[in-house]
Amino acid sequence: MMMRIVFCGTPSFAVPTLKHLLAQPDIEIISAITQPDRPRGRGRDVSFSAVKETALAAQLTVHQPEKIRAAETEALLQKLAPDCVVIIAYGQIIPARLLPIPKLGWINLHASLLPRYRGAAPINWAIVNGETRTGVTTMRIDAGMDTGEMLLQREIEIGTEETAPELAARLSEIGAPLMVETLRGLAAGTIVPQAQNHAEASYAPMLKKEDGRIDWKRPAKEIYSRTRGFAPWPGAYTTFRGQTCHVWGEPASKGESAGLPSGVGGSAPGTLSGEKNGLFVCCGDATVLCVSAVKLEGRKLVTAADFANGARLKSGERFGDS
Repeated sequence: MMMRIVFCGTPSFAVPTLKHLLAQPDIEIISAITQPDRPRGRGRDVSFSAVKETALAAQLTVHQPEKIRAAETEALLQKLAPDCVVIIAYGQIIPARLLPIPKLGWINLHASLLPRYRGAAPINWAIVNGETRTGVTTMRIDAGMDTGEMLLQREIEIGTEETAPELAARLSEIGAPLMVETLRGLAAGTIVPQAQNHAEASYAPMLKKEDGRIDWKRPAKEIYSRTRGFAPWPGAYTTFRGQTCHVWGEPASKGESAGLPSGVGGSAPGTLSGEKNGLFVCCGDATVLCVSAVKLEGRKLVTAADFANGARLKSGERFGDS
């Protein structure tokens, strides 16, 4: 029996699932809902969402309500009468009155192993917090923030050097077949929804620019996790001679640390050391960050060596001194 679904989503994270659903002979996508076209980039040119581009290429009907809670959206869903709404990173909260319309509910693909990392930025915060494993969860959404019943999960390791965009790409790919498996299981009645243990919940709030400001009192390993987790925005940034600058690097190995001038590992957090074998920053717990690249505000990205040579570092000079 053909399952009729409405697909609701916006960014590239949702696209692998949309494409996978389109390829299934027993699933019909009767419409797509995505965010309105928005100005993006430096030129502020109006562009389509990744989901809209994919949906139009597949000749789907696309709806872009300014507010999904509007009465027109409710009337549309009532008319379409889908078996299910698949929703992935749509970007608006679904009002409770819309939840009962599809027979099987609104089924979400969430980028964490719920109940951990509920909220808007689960991939980023998992990396920032030093997690070694994460995954995706399919769930039936309810009126809460990622509090609905869990359906299926898949777990993967987080690479030791993996950035948020890289991890998001992998999670989106494993989520696509998991969604199809979930829909078929719900239709067949073989999936038993499981309530979340709210006592085990943790949260992943929307990112703010201030989250990217480097606190050099943190150990180098934590700072490295933040550079990976906050890529591409807000990034990891500090100040240098009153200017904002973004910094990339990783914890110095014991061998590298041993080659630094005596005492640099115990200097004040943020203290810079420009050596012929690299640029190093003293961090908390007497750890050291080996800087690979720096981008001063309004300038091009440069290697750490070029930055150190151009800056003519003074003894005791620090990142974070504005």
